[in-house]
Amino acid sequence: MRVAPCQCWCADELCGGTSVTHRTLDHIITAERTVEGGGFVVRRPFPTARVSHIDPFLLLDEMGPVDYAPGKAIGAPEHPHRGFETVTYLMHGAMEHRDTTGAVATIRPGGVQWMTAGSGVVHSELPTTDFLQSGGRMHGFQLWVNLPAASKMIPPRYQGFESDELRRVSLLNGGEVRVVAGTVMGVTGAVQTTSPMTYAHVLLRAGEEVTWEPADGHTALVHVFDGELSANSHGAESGQMMVFSRSRGSITITTATSAQALLLGGEPLGEPVVRYGPFVMNTREEIVQAFQDYEAGRLVQSR
Repeated sequence: MRVAPCQCWCADELCGGTSVTHRTLDHIITAERTVEGGGFVVRRPFPTARVSHIDPFLLLDEMGPVDYAPGKAIGAPEHPHRGFETVTYLMHGAMEHRDTTGAVATIRPGGVQWMTAGSGVVHSELPTTDFLQSGGRMHGFQLWVNLPAASKMIPPRYQGFESDELRRVSLLNGGEVRVVAGTVMGVTGAVQTTSPMTYAHVLLRAGEEVTWEPADGHTALVHVFDGELSANSHGAESGQMMVFSRSRGSITITTATSAQALLLGGEPLGEPVVRYGPFVMNTREEIVQAFQDYEAGRLVQSR
């Protein structure tokens, strides 16, 4: 007697004696286009009128890709932050970072900066002199990560890594996973995070597979920004973010062609979020204090 192969899929499978639990998809967010900072256009899945934040993440912007003529590139001039972390990951272009901790660094393709604003920092991200003169393509991401109430006023810190300092997982057909923070497929990123966090860039070629095992109960996001892919048998295309349940289980990502995505995972804080402009705190009074400290020149001294 011939038995037909099973074609069903469920959250908990028993195959070859091994139990596999897959996270369920909660919903998909389609990014919106908006203008930010010095006038650059971004694709933004959140915050929007419908999604304020996805705990512990406050904002995700895809900057470009945009091709600048010589002398036309723009960036973010000097501005303050308090109460959260900013993460810039660059794929094309060159930006110079400066902040009031004394950190000065150039971010080039494949590089990342993880800046913990904490009690207060003033920084800028501007095109490098050579990029401004020559022009070219600018493409990258900025992520805002909330800090828990107990860490809102920690001393600011800057971490910067070049492309060749990022840790990688090589895939079968030439793709790879670049792990910035957290652990994916047994590889742990170099960034030291304030709370448990995962940040990884997945570059898939046809027929490749990536399995990600977020920590139980953590937020788990797969943001597609190039091509189309499938995660736990659910499809998404460029500009769509897949939001998975905060439960337990793995996420298996595949593609029939080529695709790129960010994997973002983090421990939810479950705390009030009060934000205004460049400050994110837990109460309105703390926001007022942040503005008063900045205007009085005390913000960067409070660390």
